[in-house]
Amino acid sequence: MRIHVLGSGAGGGFPQWNCNCPNCSGLRRGNIHASARTQSSIAISPNDKDWVLFNASPDIRAQIESFPALQPAHHIRDTAIRAILLVDAQIDHTTGLLMLREHTAPWDIYCTQAVQQDLTTGFPIFNILGHFRGVHWHEVPTDRTAFEILGAEGLSFTAVPLKSEAPPYSPHRHNTVPGDNIGVRVQDSHTGGTLFYAPGLGAFDEEVRGYMREADCILVDGTLWTDDEMIRAGIGEKRGQEMGHLDQSGRGGIVETLSALKGPRKILIHINNTNPILDEDSPEHRALERVGIEVAYDGMEIKV
Repeated sequence: MRIHVLGSGAGGGFPQWNCNCPNCSGLRRGNIHASARTQSSIAISPNDKDWVLFNASPDIRAQIESFPALQPAHHIRDTAIRAILLVDAQIDHTTGLLMLREHTAPWDIYCTQAVQQDLTTGFPIFNILGHFRGVHWHEVPTDRTAFEILGAEGLSFTAVPLKSEAPPYSPHRHNTVPGDNIGVRVQDSHTGGTLFYAPGLGAFDEEVRGYMREADCILVDGTLWTDDEMIRAGIGEKRGQEMGHLDQSGRGGIVETLSALKGPRKILIHINNTNPILDEDSPEHRALERVGIEVAYDGMEIKV
């Protein structure tokens, strides 16, 4: 299984268009050792020819242009993207669907019933796409039943409901239901390799820890270093927990939990522009290196 990181940033990317925080201003001025990042998305292939797109960020056009494997190669209009899997209904994971409206057939989109509800009511992208080629919705089960995706034979997918938060426009905001946010276990039947992907994670439970222990590679929420990071930076009023993101540095946080796992490769993704780990010379970045945790970057390639 080949995994390509199309975008590794959180909503707004890095640098964010209207942000003058030390990270964003430092990157623009060349004062920090960091790389620009587009908004979070990955693509997975069992054979280097057919690809499943995980989330469709607002940066999807630039991401496709940066990755030739997804570009047209056989017909006048073409793509190697066979299907799209959405882990939630957040703006930074779904707005790119509008950029893909010129597809030559209805998109095969896999998501939970909760996400489908959001994308036909509070944020009705599916309805809008119905005026173009439309959407062929495949319901992703939330009972841990494995499922397959058309065009990605050889890969098995399992959705794991996560404790997080529904989008502000969701009918179940502050009253989340299973499927508002999922992690995904992907297993390659040929290699036996397993990925656990969870770009939004509000809390650990024993089930999630179990999926992580069994994985060969973990791509997990790297949004914030501290729970009050955006408050202290003067650019927000919400803690990470309120937005459905578990911080990295706190007790019981992501770094402590990942450090206890000895088997898998551990990589943070969906990194907010305020997070000090974006500066590769920062103490926080070096702290991750010491415990064997990587920071995803756009264009990163992973084989499992």
